[in-house]
Amino acid sequence: MAKGTRALRSERVEPLSGETRSCVVFLHGYGANGKDLIGLAEPLAEHMPDTLFLSPDGPETCVGSPLGLQWFPIPWIDGSSEEMARNGVLRAAEDLQSFLDGVMVDEDLLPEQVMLFGFSQGSMMALHVAPRREDPVAGVVAFSGRLLEPELLTDEVTSRPPVLLVHGDRDDVVPVQALPEAARALEAAGWSEVYAHVMKGTGHGIAPDGLSVALAFMRERLGVS
Repeated sequence: MAKGTRALRSERVEPLSGETRSCVVFLHGYGANGKDLIGLAEPLAEHMPDTLFLSPDGPETCVGSPLGLQWFPIPWIDGSSEEMARNGVLRAAEDLQSFLDGVMVDEDLLPEQVMLFGFSQGSMMALHVAPRREDPVAGVVAFSGRLLEPELLTDEVTSRPPVLLVHGDRDDVVPVQALPEAARALEAAGWSEVYAHVMKGTGHGIAPDGLSVALAFMRERLGVS
């Protein structure tokens, strides 16, 4: 673990086959915890039998929802300053980078065998962290999120993994317009693989059609036969 980073406790579902050839790391939303997304391992595992599923807890108690956790503060919800929010993003990014490094060492996996799957604030983390890793991960699945600080991406990007953006067209928490905005920023920063799926009639959540699209994307990028 890098000096000064916070260890992230993680939920874990072992591969059905008993052999780890890939890993999906779920990143939960604001006010939730690792248990919130780990349930997705069950419907996904039968189609990805050699995949380890991990779902780390965010590093901070959530001010806006004290029973849950957060990756970083959100000013318009918890009254934090923009500076506190940005510092929170940077610190959480270091925590997540350290967690991913540890996963690859502990599980003997290469970056291209690891997929990030975020929801809401977890998607913001995935889209922030993955481009700033030296070696590209297999891909990023980002549900109902947005790209943080798009104006910095071109200068700070070091890798460009494939990205799948998924959003509900009735999302009243993070507007669906965040999807095309993120896609444009990624493409402007040199991405060649940006995919999108809009879940019709869906609010701030993960609908079956979106999960099916995500499954196909992950299987292809992880080389699941």
